[in-house]
Formats: sequence, C-alpha cells, structure tokens
Amino acid sequence: RNFRCDCGNSKFKNLQCKLLPEKSKVNSGNKYNDNFYGLYCICKRPYPDPEDEIPDEMIQCIVCEDWFHGRHLGAVPPESGDFHEMVCQACMSRCHFLWAYASQLAGKEHEVPALTKVNSLEDEGIVLNVEESEEQKKEIKKEGGVEHQETKEEKQMEQLNEPSTSSGSASLNTLVLIQVVTKSEEPVCKLKELQSKQYLKKDTATFWPSNWRSKLCTCEDCLKMYSELEVQFLTDECDTVLAYENKGTSDQETERRDPLMDTLNSMNRVQQVELICEYNDLKTELTDYLRKFADEGTVVKREDIQHFFEEFQSRKRRRTNRMQYYCS
Repeated sequence: RNFRCDCGNSKFKNLQCKLLPEKSKVNSGNKYNDNFYGLYCICKRPYPDPEDEIPDEMIQCIVCEDWFHGRHLGAVPPESGDFHEMVCQACMSRCHFLWAYASQLAGKEHEVPALTKVNSLEDEGIVLNVEESEEQKKEIKKEGGVEHQETKEEKQMEQLNEPSTSSGSASLNTLVLIQVVTKSEEPVCKLKELQSKQYLKKDTATFWPSNWRSKLCTCEDCLKMYSELEVQFLTDECDTVLAYENKGTSDQETERRDPLMDTLNSMNRVQQVELICEYNDLKTELTDYLRKFADEGTVVKREDIQHFFEEFQSRKRRRTNRMQYYCS
C-alpha cells in the first residue's frame, strides 16, 4: 500500500528498471518509516532486540503498518487474542473519529456505561422530553420560575402517547409524524449518531474484531474525511490482514495442486486405473523415443513429435482390439 519499487531511480545507481525504464529519479508516492532502517515500535529498537530480555509479541498497526511491542501500546491486548486488527496510539490520535466507533466495535476496555439521554425534536421546532432525570426537572423549575411547567409537559406527553379525538392533539400528532418521516428520508451519518453519544477517548491503541470495517459510515462526508486523512482503505474488506493471509494460503494451495491428481479425483476407480496405465505407457514410450535423438545429437522437429503420437495411437488401438473382457 502506497509503495513502489525503487529500482532504476537515484537510490540505485547504474540499475535500470526492466518494467518502467523511464522511471523518475525519486518515487514521491513512497512512504518510508523506521521499519526500512530496521527499527520498530515507539521505542525505535530492532527486532529481534539483542538487548531486550523481555519476551513480547509484536503487533502491526493496520493504518501506519509499523510494528509495536504489546507492552508499548498503552493498552493490554486481549488475553484470548480475540481481535483481528490493531490501531496504534498515534494513528488513533490522527484518526480521532475512530474513538466514536471504539465504544461499540473495539475491545471492552473502551465501552461506555449506559447514560440517560434526553431525546428531543428540536430540529422540528417541537421539544418533547421523553425521559428526564430528577436534577433536570429541578433545573427547569428554577430557570422557568413556574412550577406548572412540569405539569404542562407531562400533559403534552400524555396527549401524544394516548389516542385523542381533539383537533389540537390530532394536528400535533400529524405534525410530528410529517416531520419524523421527512427527517428519516434524509441520509443518516452513522458517525454523527455515535458522536452525539458519550464515548471514551484515551491515549492508547485499540483492538478491533474481524468485521469492524463494514460498520464504518460510507456517507459522502465520511468518505471525504477518509480521503483527507489518507485512510480510504479502511472501508476495503480486501485490505485486511486476514484477507491477505487467506489469499496467500489460496495461492500456495493452487501452486501445490497437481493437475493429474485433480483429474484422477474426478473419476471413478476404473477410469483412474486406465488413466494411470495410459500415462505410464506414454511416459515410457516418449522417453525411449526422445533418447534416440539425444544419442544422435539431432534436433526434434514438429514432424517427429507428430509421427510419434500417430504411432502411439496406432499401437494403442491394436492393444485394445486384442483385449477380451469376461463377466463373472
């Protein structure tokens, strides 16, 4: 990610890139961190560190791609190892919007206790206090100076919650319904919804489960923010370490796969035996045929190979015609 080879530029003299001969002297798109000089983590030490006697596992940050000691993350990694990706302290500070998601998606250490919240329709011009604490009620009495304010709001809530035939209540209910429907049609930003709630923000790294990227908001404003912070890859499920590992495993299995064995596995027992016999006959006869050319030092031409297979098919037909099958 964000990296190209340096062959052919000023870093390597007298070496021309075979893919891009006209490559510029400096690859401005490359980003070099301390890892290129053999240093890692915030301690800027090599790995393995000959002077470090403490056994510690190093974890890679999925944003800056630097490697960190587990004890230098400001937060202890989950003991069960039940996390798939980590974002270091510096990247959490730079991408501060992630803290809004951390309380719901990251480890338990970032969870926020449930709070009593006042829901309102202030945007629609109607204030409906759904739930209030005792302290909030006292503040309303002191600021308004009129005790019947609380009673008035309670009656208003009863009118909204209970069926009513009065024209005033019907109009109010209709107005609220229209406003709610109108607002629901507008695109909702998941990030703004989370930021409206209280969440913890620490100077630590965070640990995330496997599916957390799919939970990030992809509205127009958030995508613009990702671009400005150069973290557009966070919304790409194929960018994860797990995706790279799965791709590497799949590629290795493909390389190790034997076409002959794949063909054999798709056949029944009789077909398998016949194919193995035919393969061995072809291998033996072709080896003997080509050895003659090797001994004489002559070049094998297309006509020679064509002649071999014609003779091979002829011998095969003669063997088949002589076979007799008996059923018991």
